[in-house]
Amino acid sequence: MSFFDDLRNLDRNNVGGWPKSIKAFFAILLVGLILFLGWYLKIRDQQDELEGLERKEQTLKGDFSKKQAQVVNLEAYEKQLEDMKEELRQLISQLPGRTEMPKLILAISQAALGAGITNDLFQPGPEVMKGFYAEKPIQLRMTGTYHQFGAFISAVASLPRVVILTMHDVSLRPGAGTATNRPGNAAPPVGGVLTLEGTVKTYRYLDDEEIAAFEAANAPAGANKPAGGK
Repeated sequence: MSFFDDLRNLDRNNVGGWPKSIKAFFAILLVGLILFLGWYLKIRDQQDELEGLERKEQTLKGDFSKKQAQVVNLEAYEKQLEDMKEELRQLISQLPGRTEMPKLILAISQAALGAGITNDLFQPGPEVMKGFYAEKPIQLRMTGTYHQFGAFISAVASLPRVVILTMHDVSLRPGAGTATNRPGNAAPPVGGVLTLEGTVKTYRYLDDEEIAAFEAANAPAGANKPAGGK
């Protein structure tokens, strides 16, 4: 009798009388089912968790390697940072200070007059604080030639303090009495009269007291309140 014939002729009410081969088959089948259910219900989740932890381990190893390299080069980075700070301090120190600004503005105006430029308007505006420096807008309207404007820029560049003039909404156009019948957008002749009009900005550094006042005024609300304060 074959194995499959034995399966068809099994007596469900007499399990103990089944052939040994059938008992062994069902025992193996039961063990396999238990192992499968154990893997599906428990071990599979643990394997997924293990794979996630392995990926996290690789990420942490990469972060550790990067931080280790940074720690190894920390001294060099600190030296580079100090060099940059010192360079920044030197550059800032070349800008005019609070007490020098009025004289500097006067020197700029006199440089224009000395170059032969006519100052129709030269009106400094209120300063705008920018953290560690302040910008000073100047509304101006000047009349002169190309050569005179060139002499003016050269005179400003030769001032004892570094003067940065940033142009904002500045226009340069032919002045009164200059011929306007040039073809297209051709530039006016070198000796022609020009009018420069708009706003320029110059800058100065803030001293420690001004920086502290600026930071206090711009601190987030409640940042300077003591703990537990109302």
